[in-house]
Amino acid sequence: MSMINVVVCDDHAMVRRGIKDAISEAVDIRVVGEVGSYPELRQQLRQGPCDVLVLDLNMPGRGGLEVLAALKEEGSKIRTLVVSMYPEDQYAIRCLRAGAMGYLNKSADPVELISAIRTLMQGRKFVTPEVAQKLVDSLLSPEVESPHSALSERELQTLQKMASGRRLSEIADELMLSPKTVSVYRARVLQKLNLSNNAELTAYAIHHGLI
Repeated sequence: MSMINVVVCDDHAMVRRGIKDAISEAVDIRVVGEVGSYPELRQQLRQGPCDVLVLDLNMPGRGGLEVLAALKEEGSKIRTLVVSMYPEDQYAIRCLRAGAMGYLNKSADPVELISAIRTLMQGRKFVTPEVAQKLVDSLLSPEVESPHSALSERELQTLQKMASGRRLSEIADELMLSPKTVSVYRARVLQKLNLSNNAELTAYAIHHGLI
């Protein structure tokens, strides 16, 4: 039996442990590495084989969507499964467009995680029935996409964190950016979403299920 080599990339050690424990139930899958950031991931991928990357979206520094873009640009053959706490209906399609082969919510059953990894290894994409329906809806009605679909990952992160009550300085620390840069992202978000202040920004995020 050929083994599926998996690398887990999530900045929370407890989450990585949970994913590893779930995968340990499968005799054909083994975790060959676990990392908490993009630089660690680059080093890990240089050290050994990786068939499937289980990737979190919300990491400090370079986030999940940027990692997907970097892998795609390099022509990497690694199949990426995004496992995130964010709602599927808001992020799954965004991740698939960015190069992911599957999307799963962190609250999913461990059996589903194993099934997703095996599906990716077969060269097929993995989506839940809810995401499949969302994909069909977006194909039939592309004009109904929400304004925030045009935001970059950094702008989307800024929107989420501001809507959650974080101050600019806190967001800057979490994203490893300068407060001035975060302020620029905030201004872009307000402009793209046609909003005037943080109160409207928070209301928008709540209405669209972004927090």
